[in-house]
Amino acid sequence: MARKLSLLSSALLIIGLTQVETFVFGTGNGTGPVVPKVPCYFIFGDSLVDCGNNNDLQTAAKANYKPYGMDFPTGVNGRFTNGLTIADLIGQLLGFDHFITSHAAATDKEISTGVNYGSGSAGIREESGSHLGDRVCLDKQLSNHEQILTRISALQQNQTLTDEHLRKCLYIVNMGNNDYINNYLMPELYNSSHQYKMEQFSEVLAQQFTKQLKKLYRLGARKVAVFGLGMIGCAPALMDRFETDGHCVDWINDAVMLFNNRLKPLVDELNFVFPDAKFTFINITNILAPKGGEPLPNKPCCPVRPDGQCVPDGICCPSRSLSVYLDSFHPTEIANIVLATRAYKAQSSLDASPMDIGQLTRDITDT
Repeated sequence: MARKLSLLSSALLIIGLTQVETFVFGTGNGTGPVVPKVPCYFIFGDSLVDCGNNNDLQTAAKANYKPYGMDFPTGVNGRFTNGLTIADLIGQLLGFDHFITSHAAATDKEISTGVNYGSGSAGIREESGSHLGDRVCLDKQLSNHEQILTRISALQQNQTLTDEHLRKCLYIVNMGNNDYINNYLMPELYNSSHQYKMEQFSEVLAQQFTKQLKKLYRLGARKVAVFGLGMIGCAPALMDRFETDGHCVDWINDAVMLFNNRLKPLVDELNFVFPDAKFTFINITNILAPKGGEPLPNKPCCPVRPDGQCVPDGICCPSRSLSVYLDSFHPTEIANIVLATRAYKAQSSLDASPMDIGQLTRDITDT
């Protein structure tokens, strides 16, 4: 047992989280119910935050089977990980005593505290992920949010109260991975890489993303965390596809970094244009950069299908707390804990700019 704890501690230090910080996700100190730091929490994104929106869609991108959810409190649920997603964990840090419901299952009773619109294989661009089947791209997620706002307004029967409520909410946007993985990096299926050079594509993508974030502002969002992309070139599926013998695909990471480097200026621009709002950039690449040693092996924890997802009912590695990837694309819960913890409370000024999510939920006037 002592050796297992030592291995876990070493693994967490390597990927940037101390052992003590893993206890922030406990059940509380028994002093009574915790009031969330924000009254509502809205989640936009792809499979990294999907909590079941894809379950009933005609798509190969769904996680409603084991081993996905094997460490989740209620088992299989549609999350593309073994346990909790980044969005779930941030919700716990905010003090919510429940997981934000999926848009597909949201009831009138639930929507006032938030909705999760995340959809596996979805992108900033509408066509991204289309070869896998149905998905809810970011434009459609924003349209769904607009419909939810109409429902909230009807329930409250007071538009002023609705507007005041929404400006106190936290909004996170974790999108863009599939515009590379399931679009630009598939020249045999999509024409984006034929149409644009890497620099041009990052600019076109950032321009569209800017318009989408401005629409989110027009829909009432005033506290918005924009997540950057991770080192996609280090995903097991892409290392296998490009036969790098276990090494990251540097040119893919370089391509993704062109987009990431546009996000901080994008956020700065939005904060200038909309002084009554606070946007912040969460630097996933910096958070997951190896700290104090060699990176953990980029190997999937479960046996995988040709598309990189877990084989149904496949037997996972027993030490999931020592693995970064569950399948060939998606992180394990332990990696999500690292991401969520440092997004919420930055360890470095490079983790979040101009502020982390903890500060974001405090540093804006709620009047």
